[in-house]
Amino acid sequence: MPFNETRQALHAYLSTGAHSAWQRYSEDNGVSVTSLLEALGLELEQELDDVEPEDLRQDWIKRARRIDAIRRRRGGR
Repeated sequence: MPFNETRQALHAYLSTGAHSAWQRYSEDNGVSVTSLLEALGLELEQELDDVEPEDLRQDWIKRARRIDAIRRRRGGR
């Protein structure tokens, strides 16, 4: 990805535990959370044409669906 490409913001509300995990992981590895999200996003972009996401991605999708359902029931973020 060219670094002069237009950038877009990504905003998320996370649980305290998830937020702490992102912060600690990035600090422990000497990178920013933004760069981790960019790297993961680029990896996901490469998989978009795959018929079936890898097992790890399937697990992410299941967890994300449960989180989305809980948040919708609460009417919150």
